[in-house]
Amino acid sequence: MLLPYSGGVDTLLLLVIALIVDACIGDSPLLRRFLPGPADLVARAVVQFDRRLNRIDRTDGVRGARGSLVTILLLALGILVGFCLSVLVRHVPAGGFLELIILVRCLTLRLPWGAMSRTVSALEAGETEAARQAVGPLTDRQLWSLDDHGIVRAGAEGAARALTHGVVAPALFYALFGLAGLLVWAALDGTARIIGHDTPRHARFGALARRLTSWVGFPAALIAALVLLLAASFVPRARAASGLRDVRGAKGHPMGADALPIAAFAGVLDLSVAGPRREGDRVVKEPWLGNGRARATPRDLRAGMALYAISALIAAGLVVGMGLLVAG
Repeated sequence: MLLPYSGGVDTLLLLVIALIVDACIGDSPLLRRFLPGPADLVARAVVQFDRRLNRIDRTDGVRGARGSLVTILLLALGILVGFCLSVLVRHVPAGGFLELIILVRCLTLRLPWGAMSRTVSALEAGETEAARQAVGPLTDRQLWSLDDHGIVRAGAEGAARALTHGVVAPALFYALFGLAGLLVWAALDGTARIIGHDTPRHARFGALARRLTSWVGFPAALIAALVLLLAASFVPRARAASGLRDVRGAKGHPMGADALPIAAFAGVLDLSVAGPRREGDRVVKEPWLGNGRARATPRDLRAGMALYAISALIAAGLVVGMGLLVAG
């Protein structure tokens, strides 16, 4: 292998430790403020690129070319930084600790759980505005437009997406390719977070980021959908058969690969999520995912918390197992 990546038991041990650390303190505001994750740093840079280069007075072709160049530049930077760090951590005394910190900041295991918990508490207390703010980290929807049912649906969508992007994908890329693979995923995820939406502003500028995220993230999305179906056996009132049916029906959805775990999450809990949403002054008529109830309740989100937690445990075990097979 060309990359300076040793793999093996040491890598998997670091992955397990990082998952445990993130599960304990991953949603700490101080940690996020003073030690932002690589994907967050990339997202901040993309905001600036988007503001300067994605001008409405340019043609679609120019905007598409500029967005593609930004995406390629950031992915190349992720490869370069990952390669250099892979060399560095193996030649300095505290290399293992440095690698652990990077890995912890690329995982978001704890954050979705905390956001769902605060959202449920606010809804049960009848504080709709507080619930909107609590669910904010899990969704890019316009918070002011969400009623109580929409808040729960947004939380379910966000938890399923976070399981893919913040747990399965980084763990999978790290287990297979080390820091280089981990930081490439972080670069792609951070880029798509800002410009990877199929909105009028980003339809062309974020086209490459959107396609790459769907293609590269497909294995992680499929694994996330499968573990959600497996986890349904351990959650009261959850139905794996409904989840499987809805995953099959998610083919061709505009959300791309993300539609698989979101459909699984919705189907298992007998919900319908996604659907029409507001983008500024217009309504985007996106297809629904799931064939259950759109009138979701806080009780559904509590079940979603259990589903998310069990799925994260199963996903971590599967990724570690795959890593052992590859290392062997």
